[in-house]
Amino acid sequence: MTPAARVQAAIDLLDAVIVAARTAGASADRVAAEWLRTRRFIGSGDRRAIRDLVWDAIRVCGPMPAHGRAAMVRLALDDPALAARFDGSRYGPAPLGPDDTPALGGVAPDWLVAALGHSGLDHAEQAALVARAPLDLRANRLRVTRAELLAQLPMAAACGPAPDALRLPAGTPVEAWPVYAAGLFEVQDAGSQIAGAALGVLPGETVVDLCAGAGGKTLALAAAMDNRGRLIACDIDRARLARLPARAARAGAKVDIRLLDGGREADGLRDLAGRVDAVLVDAPCSGTGTWRRNPEARWRLTPAALATYARAQAHVLNLAAALVRPGGRITFITCSLLDAEGADAVAAFLARHPEWRAADYRGEAGRARGAGWRLTPAHDGTDGFFFANLLRA
Repeated sequence: MTPAARVQAAIDLLDAVIVAARTAGASADRVAAEWLRTRRFIGSGDRRAIRDLVWDAIRVCGPMPAHGRAAMVRLALDDPALAARFDGSRYGPAPLGPDDTPALGGVAPDWLVAALGHSGLDHAEQAALVARAPLDLRANRLRVTRAELLAQLPMAAACGPAPDALRLPAGTPVEAWPVYAAGLFEVQDAGSQIAGAALGVLPGETVVDLCAGAGGKTLALAAAMDNRGRLIACDIDRARLARLPARAARAGAKVDIRLLDGGREADGLRDLAGRVDAVLVDAPCSGTGTWRRNPEARWRLTPAALATYARAQAHVLNLAAALVRPGGRITFITCSLLDAEGADAVAAFLARHPEWRAADYRGEAGRARGAGWRLTPAHDGTDGFFFANLLRA
């Protein structure tokens, strides 16, 4: 493909991403995968170039653009070489003209920028939310130490205060490597590793991962427990939870898996009530801390959706509290940097449950926020996370 044809293809793909975001459809990753699947004539180099253009354009648009051309015009404002590819050539985009209005730039829609500001994030912190993210791995302690894995992956580097984390450039095809198939590591952001480790699980304990999803944090808990004790992974999302058995088998992790009935979760957990040592609540949230990887997600979020997430977080915290034995603990995590899904959620939980208190936490990375702790891309080089350790009397 010519450079101009790549630009037009990126515009076409952006149109599909924008429609999906506007209609609550598939994620940009899934839209792109399907769009490219139906265009097998596009070579691998062209595919990479098209995807890079699309994601770069998404990152520079704050509010959702009207269409793909407006997003690409915004990207071209600071890139003369890109602007020159609007040349009207065959398969290329039409020349730029007076009717071309660039999409609005910025970090996010105005209401969301204001919410981030009220949550203590200045302009630099907000801008870092849509920068490109590296690729982090977690050495699977059930099979290998980080030092041993580093010896096999000389292109990787140890990653900060997460004791099992390694870092590689974005886009490294690690899942094609034999060491991945052997279960020596999982792809997991260093911030996610730090937040999950805050639960401080021990071998022999009974532990519940209440919102396990596909099990990224579950597998880290299994490794920290050395497969000793009882680890129960729960979720109401059948499709996501269905990915966990194969992942656990590859990692050598022992996990009990429970699919819960949404709205009737307590029924599926009744045998565990008051008997669990520790519960991880990786709660459903807006994902503002993961925009580096999913930048179009900020176009999908609305105040109403944020309120829905807050209610879901309160619900799962109440479920978790009913499971924990006296003297037990919860670690509440959201991959959001909005106080409504972090410090405010914990304050509301403590007001509802006077028999609980927040435990002090001091890590090498992050900063205190309310009764919890927060990691941000600008300060810590990780995805954004809020987490808090809660103790039952």
